[in-house]
Amino acid sequence: MRLTRAAEYAIRCMVYLAKQGKGVLTSRQEIAERAEIPGHFLAKIAQDLAKAGFLEIRQGAKGGFVLLKNPIEISLLEVVETMIGEIYLNDCIARPASCKVSYSCAVHRVWLEARDQLRATLARVSFEQLVREESCIAPCSKPLPSVDELTPDTSQPPS
Repeated sequence: MRLTRAAEYAIRCMVYLAKQGKGVLTSRQEIAERAEIPGHFLAKIAQDLAKAGFLEIRQGAKGGFVLLKNPIEISLLEVVETMIGEIYLNDCIARPASCKVSYSCAVHRVWLEARDQLRATLARVSFEQLVREESCIAPCSKPLPSVDELTPDTSQPPS
């Protein structure tokens, strides 16, 4: 099993927002740059996360995203399943009627146990825990450079 790109980006977005804290307005551009998420993809992901009640989207020049829950209250499982739906490892788990012998099948029982263990592991991990430990988002100790800092000064000759 492999996570979708949307799920991976949603996790990055939520880790970044969790680092900022509940109720803190964070610009879409800042999240996209710091979490390395394409801006157009972030907009779609944020809609799904907002529908699930994790964040609020604020429009306008001073808009952005606001985390609505404390990071300790949000599990990795919740975010993953928001993006990909309930985790199933194969069709006999997702749709038991698709297999005539699924309930008496030894392989079915293995898939079911593996799925349950994976879901339990993801459910035990909160975003508060991910923020405390090293994660996929670089530390935010330095503010993003301003446009002026990124524009070379052409008034002085090179030395």
